[in-house]
Amino acid sequence: MPLASNMSSIIFHIENQTGWITLNRPEKLNAFNREMALAMQEALNRCADNSIRCVVITGAGKGFSAGQDLAEVTDPSGPGMARILSEHFNPIVLAIRDLKKPVLAAVNGVAAGAGANIALGCDIVVAAKSASFIQAFSRIGLIPDSGGTFYLPRLVGQQKAAGIMMLGEKISATDADRMGMIYKSIDDEQFPDTVRKIADELAELPTLALAYTKKALQWSFTHTLQEQLINEDKLQQRAAVTEDFREGVDAFLKKRPAKFKGR
Repeated sequence: MPLASNMSSIIFHIENQTGWITLNRPEKLNAFNREMALAMQEALNRCADNSIRCVVITGAGKGFSAGQDLAEVTDPSGPGMARILSEHFNPIVLAIRDLKKPVLAAVNGVAAGAGANIALGCDIVVAAKSASFIQAFSRIGLIPDSGGTFYLPRLVGQQKAAGIMMLGEKISATDADRMGMIYKSIDDEQFPDTVRKIADELAELPTLALAYTKKALQWSFTHTLQEQLINEDKLQQRAAVTEDFREGVDAFLKKRPAKFKGR
């Protein structure tokens, strides 16, 4: 079920209860322009449908995303930096966080600038071992955006994040895995099948429980331990009245596989 056509800057389809969003400007290493950013927002909005229980974001061709297309930034008739952030990237990052289901970034190649930070804003990030992450902003006189200054220090620590961002060094998928920047690096040959396997598993898990887990993790950034215990209590009470909780308990007691429905 494509978003527009295979010539669109975003390809969207649904498979096994998973919404697949493919960044599709391979000739530009999937660098974002306005058309692509707005199309991605549309795809993310479609993923809010309850029939979709997992979302995968990946790139076509050799790259995940090279970030912002600089030709658009320097175009006098282009949208300008303020609109690029407020209308393109910030809504994408917020939409990913607001989705009440897991979002998996499948980083198939280079993820640079805003492309890297969109990936890091996803719930789970896996990368092919040939992939890399680059905070390229300092190389062109800019600061990291698209949530990078929020997520990266929380993932790898203040010192590591400062060095990565200020020096703009390329981080291999293996090193990103080792330092906790991503969930897992995967051999290139196994990458497509492994991504599909993870997506299928996420789509079969209790979707509301995963959504509450996502919310609890987000709250943990800004709450004290005491506040977080209260938050966990509230979310656990919601989870405990779901159909999936009843199914999970019944399956456990009867020693059979659970069949979750996402409600």
